[in-house]
Amino acid sequence: MPRLSEYLLPTEREAPADAEALSHKLLVRAGLIRQVGAGLWTWMPAGWRAHQRVVQIVREEMDAIGGMEMLMPVLQPAELWKRSGRYEGFGDELFKLKDRKQADMVLGPTSEEVVTTHASTVIRSYRDLPKILYHFQTKERDEPRPRAAVLRSREFVMKDSYSFDRDREGLDASYEKHARAYDRIFDRCGLEWYSVEADVGAMGGFGAHEYMAPCPAGENDVVLAPGYAANLEVASAEAQPVELPPAPAAPEEVQTPGMSTIAQVAEALNLPEGALLKAYPVVLADGAFVLVMLRGDHKVNDIKLALALSSQFRQANAAEIEAQLGPPGSIGPVGVAARILLDDAVVADAGGYVVGANRPDLHLRGVVPGRDFKFERGDVRNVAAGDTIGGHVVRIEPAIEVGNIFKLGTRYSDVLGATYLDQGGTSQTIWMGCYGIGPARIAAAAIEQFADDSGISWPRAISPFDVHLVTLGKEGSEERALSDSLYEQLREAGLETLYDERDAGPGEKFADAELLGCPLRVTIGRRTLQNGEIEVQVRRGQDSRTLPLEGAASAIADLWRDLA
Repeated sequence: MPRLSEYLLPTEREAPADAEALSHKLLVRAGLIRQVGAGLWTWMPAGWRAHQRVVQIVREEMDAIGGMEMLMPVLQPAELWKRSGRYEGFGDELFKLKDRKQADMVLGPTSEEVVTTHASTVIRSYRDLPKILYHFQTKERDEPRPRAAVLRSREFVMKDSYSFDRDREGLDASYEKHARAYDRIFDRCGLEWYSVEADVGAMGGFGAHEYMAPCPAGENDVVLAPGYAANLEVASAEAQPVELPPAPAAPEEVQTPGMSTIAQVAEALNLPEGALLKAYPVVLADGAFVLVMLRGDHKVNDIKLALALSSQFRQANAAEIEAQLGPPGSIGPVGVAARILLDDAVVADAGGYVVGANRPDLHLRGVVPGRDFKFERGDVRNVAAGDTIGGHVVRIEPAIEVGNIFKLGTRYSDVLGATYLDQGGTSQTIWMGCYGIGPARIAAAAIEQFADDSGISWPRAISPFDVHLVTLGKEGSEERALSDSLYEQLREAGLETLYDERDAGPGEKFADAELLGCPLRVTIGRRTLQNGEIEVQVRRGQDSRTLPLEGAASAIADLWRDLA
């Protein structure tokens, strides 16, 4: 193990000016990563050690469920992606290029097309199934807004595994194997985490879960209640009730000059924002116009809306709105011929709502859905604070996505020809699942969850080093000789030890040790040596204690094994 005088650990006193996430600040300050360009990061030696300790935990758990490690290329023929429909469907994040022969290629953000192609050529019979294949590979995504260092970068290492089964029952079993393996991985990495229901997104398929590590820097919002956890993208809950005024016999016009927001109209009419309905006009992939209506205090969830419409969509432009409804501004559902989709949280028989009148500076109040306009139903809103599930008020908290699992079904095997012969000799389509996990995200999440004012505080299992040994003795001193001896004893005890024997002051050495955040710091100085002791600090909580010199290495190893 390294001596710090010979090791590359470029610590910094100040965080980068553009760093917002705590993990971004501390990864740079602790000398674990360095930036190359926007969304491009180099793992420095100590950082890579932490990354690879996560990788090894993942590898062990994948092997334990029968996974077979392989390696597939980053550079992939675009033809495979065209056959799967993702060459255009994946979006602008897919890196596309041409080789010297002008053949279309992609830099793979994932490997479904490649692994399914292999399966189509090597899996022949039901006897060849099931199979689990996985690899650790660099992934490329042209992120529009890279942020938070390794949390959202354009290049990263990911473990992706793929299961191949005879039928839905087999897929369910493989999915469950991965789910339990992921539980063990995150527990072993020392994270606080939970599994949540998720959207399948660009992966396709029919079922997905995400593994979330709660922390303030998280870019995902998770909805939680007793026995329930879901990404905000797919979560559903019972809306907090809103008190509506009684409905008159027919809608009444009300002047709203210069009022262009829900808040302004609600304040002018002395109503809660939930007593207003807001319009969200959209155009479907086939060109059809739909007017989506929801409570004024709620937000549209585009993922749930696409599911409700069974179509991709875009927001309507001003010309399209005017052609269907009238001048954009104060738009609403009364008297229009367009298809109307009403969010499930809008109660149709509890009183009258306020809606736009499709004329400038004018609204209608006392509008009753069903009486005053026809509609279809759909759950198209984001769950909000104050909503309930099973009588329990939900809480919404940010989290980092550290892993995901998907039931692909036959999404890729259908289009790429991955089949097998069953016991009767009949050709059947292979059922697939895919399962991703991000070692860099796990490392960053651990920093976010456990860091303190002094720096990182690694979980024991993924710390770059087990022990940070600091000597305060100069070359030739008794303290230095004892430090050198203890360094060798710690290594013999199986502890990966970073030995700080630099010609530097105690303050600098302690600051670097606290910044790097190894689970234990062992200090040997003149004062403790005179007492026949050495000082040991448990990094998490900065709990300091002394141990006798006699048997110190063994005692330190025992203490390390008891840490979280």
